[in-house]
Amino acid sequence: MSKIKIAPSILSADFSFLGNDISAITKAGADYVHIDVMDGHFVPNLTFGPVVIQSIRRFTKIPFDVHLMIEPVDQFIESYVKAGADIITVHAEATKHLDRTLNLIKAKGVKCGVSLVPSTPAWALEYVLDIVDLVLVMTVNPGFGGQKFIPAQLKKIQQIRAMINKSGRQIDLEVDGGINVETAKACIAAGADVLVAGSAIFGGDTVKDYPLRISQLRGANS
Repeated sequence: MSKIKIAPSILSADFSFLGNDISAITKAGADYVHIDVMDGHFVPNLTFGPVVIQSIRRFTKIPFDVHLMIEPVDQFIESYVKAGADIITVHAEATKHLDRTLNLIKAKGVKCGVSLVPSTPAWALEYVLDIVDLVLVMTVNPGFGGQKFIPAQLKKIQQIRAMINKSGRQIDLEVDGGINVETAKACIAAGADVLVAGSAIFGGDTVKDYPLRISQLRGANS
């Protein structure tokens, strides 16, 4: 198992303080900035557009891990690349031609990922593992922060870890939803190596909490 990467989800950050929060998590040791893009159609919420992402890009040099919870998706990829995305993850459920969408992302010069909602089985990845750089397992139903972790997803994480190991490729296995120190430990044991966390990091009263919270999550496998 490689080093556990931490991807704070700015969906839980203070939007009036967003640039400073991003600078703070960078100094605190975050590996990625996780950005949840929601369209009010694929999921019942609205969040960040390309203009917002472009405006916060200057606050850090660590990768922007952009999770597109939108449908349709292909026509918006270029705008998120131009805004500063380093990784673009799309939902298997949001596109009819997943292979085409992933290759479109790769053609733009950024890494590509696939996300699965809780009801989508691991085998949905079988014919795209030769393309992807990241697999994101949703451990809650997407659309809102602060939801309770779904334990049944641990079996899926195990299955996907086995698929990745069999492929021989270096692919991040990321989890998102209800992640805290306790659930992080279970996810890491199942095979995850990237943890997305929102309230578990941003839920403190001060940015001084961020280094400890990130360290605690990363150390959950010890």
